[in-house]
Amino acid sequence: MQPAVFFDRDGVIIETEVRDGKPYAIRDPQQLKIFPAALPLMQNFKQAGYKIVVVTNQPDVGNGLVTQQTVETMHAKLLAELPIDLIEVCYHSQQAGCKCRKPDIAMFSTAAERLNLDLSASLMIGDRNSDVAAGNRAGCFTLFIDYGYNEPLVAHANLIVRSLSEILEQQMEIMELLKYERSQS
Repeated sequence: MQPAVFFDRDGVIIETEVRDGKPYAIRDPQQLKIFPAALPLMQNFKQAGYKIVVVTNQPDVGNGLVTQQTVETMHAKLLAELPIDLIEVCYHSQQAGCKCRKPDIAMFSTAAERLNLDLSASLMIGDRNSDVAAGNRAGCFTLFIDYGYNEPLVAHANLIVRSLSEILEQQMEIMELLKYERSQS
């Protein structure tokens, strides 16, 4: 079994629109902008033996605001430009009551089955409470990017940073911390 780094999509690997302190997913593939730190961060994790998985809620599809094809076009671009092994998506609306939507963990379980992953040796990087809560429920080490959104972080994050670039700067220390955490469990 291999460890993985699970990345949320919007606000973590791609820029998102923030209105009134709340992040919103982009709906136009032309607006897709990958954070510069995403590629080297993913490459470094891959070289260290981690699989790269994106787990993303895309409720705008279920709410009829964007088509699934549009989202898949964006994901094709991400797969072409970044060393991503798998993208797991929940297309359901917030009210659908599905089990794949974060903070539930079906996307993590599916990825673990498909890629033979050890979730307890894995890391979840997110910018919202649901990302951290899902990572915790899946048994992952959790890293929260705090952009100061107008929504609380209720779940416990193992580490809090201010940007993806900060993770890149601290990547070696984070990998050592992950090894230490695994040795203690």
